Amino acid sequence: MIPEKTIKELINKHSLLEKDLSSGTIDKKIFAEKSKEYSDLNEIVEDAKRYITYETDKIELEKILQDQNTDQELINMAQTELINLKTQYEKNEKKLKLFLLPKDEADKKNAIIEIRAGTGGLEASLFAADLFKMYEKISHKKKWFLELISISKSEAGGLKEVIASIKGTNIYSTLKYESGVHRVQRVPDTETQGRVHTSAATVAVLPEAEEVDLKINESDLRIDVFRAGGPGGQSVNTTDSAVRITHIPSGLSVSQQDEKSQHKNKAKGMKILRARLYELERSRIDQERSEDRKSKIGTGDRSERIRTYNFPQGRVTDHRINLTLHKLDEFLEGEAFDEIIESLSLKAQEESLSKL
Repeated sequence: MIPEKTIKELINKHSLLEKDLSSGTIDKKIFAEKSKEYSDLNEIVEDAKRYITYETDKIELEKILQDQNTDQELINMAQTELINLKTQYEKNEKKLKLFLLPKDEADKKNAIIEIRAGTGGLEASLFAADLFKMYEKISHKKKWFLELISISKSEAGGLKEVIASIKGTNIYSTLKYESGVHRVQRVPDTETQGRVHTSAATVAVLPEAEEVDLKINESDLRIDVFRAGGPGGQSVNTTDSAVRITHIPSGLSVSQQDEKSQHKNKAKGMKILRARLYELERSRIDQERSEDRKSKIGTGDRSERIRTYNFPQGRVTDHRINLTLHKLDEFLEGEAFDEIIESLSLKAQEESLSKL
């Protein structure tokens, strides 16, 4: 049961914000912030009011049921209303608990996604390319903007590594469950015996950090420039356009050479570095709170998996929630993606609620 004081504080806060916003005296800088807070509370305030009057309403209905002079029709109505009241109370309690859960500040941020081929050689690089295409399709369907930051192709036409930024609404809260090792089971084109091979790719989703989130001192950076290595002696090789940025305190290093402009490569490199440093700090805080927290990326070994894509059986299985969908083709097209994400999100909420 949620303390009555906590619920009353929510209701009072909603009333105060309503008065402030209608007064016309709020500074423009904080108007948007207060409007967002009011909007969030607006979605829960009626549930909060009903939750807090539950006991009173319940007693009134019980009085009707206990009154010897009450006719049968009224008793039947009161019994039905009492059942509905209790059901609504339980729903309201769950909604309020979810609302009161600590918010992850990163959830509303844009994200940087990094995909790398893991165990399995060329087949792993082809699978990494398939995963990237899947996230491209998901972004298109959700009207997100995906921008390629860095890409390294394999001999077979797959991807050794690809890094992209994705911008839109609540990106990180949707994609954060993708971090981990993705395993594929299928017959490679080069397999003459028709044997199923297993390979893997790692996905890391990082919240994109703004300068206000993370202050990086220029004195902590070492920036090296060098000639980009491109195929066939293209013009990309003729200038020192490639950039390597090293954050000395953490030892993190980012190289960027996709652009012909040194300035653009540095900007892209800083975006990746800022995201990695931000996630490093978040991980450090999480580690302090929970010593059993595991690495979100893993080693790329096929045994450390969060999801398996089985082509012969046409299924995709998420091992964290033991959910299997026999919709592999649709999933890779971005069609069934939300089914797994919603289940993962619900599971995470349930685990958080159980800790309250």
